[in-house]
Amino acid sequence: MRMRRASGDDLDKVVALQKAAYAENEALLGARPLPLEADYAKILQEMEAWLCESERGVDGALILEWRPDDLLIWSVAAHPQARSAGVGKRLLALAHERARDMQRGTIRLYTASVYARNLAWYARNGFREEWRERLGDRTRVHMVKTLD
Repeated sequence: MRMRRASGDDLDKVVALQKAAYAENEALLGARPLPLEADYAKILQEMEAWLCESERGVDGALILEWRPDDLLIWSVAAHPQARSAGVGKRLLALAHERARDMQRGTIRLYTASVYARNLAWYARNGFREEWRERLGDRTRVHMVKTLD
């Protein structure tokens, strides 16, 4: 696996990865996941995106939003064919590395409350629930981690 910065030339790859990664979440959520509604051309211009690639193709993507006081992991997504291969862990480690590089001591992310597996995985990786936000047909769980 290799990690590389995504560019506007990777738009189709990023969109395809996000669709594959978030497809099963639609059934759990009972609604279309917000990452499937995003304008990825705009995201690739305004945010920092990374791809994790292997001989299979794009295995994962990490999208980071730099904010004045923290780093928001806007999306960390692994392709279903690459799950349980450590892609998510590698992407999360890259987010930590980038936060340190940019002198951010706090990382935030959010996920839907119905994604129990995601909530547990983030907790195992040092994130704690900060607050919950009701968004019409779903509840978003905001999580935070303070770096050493």
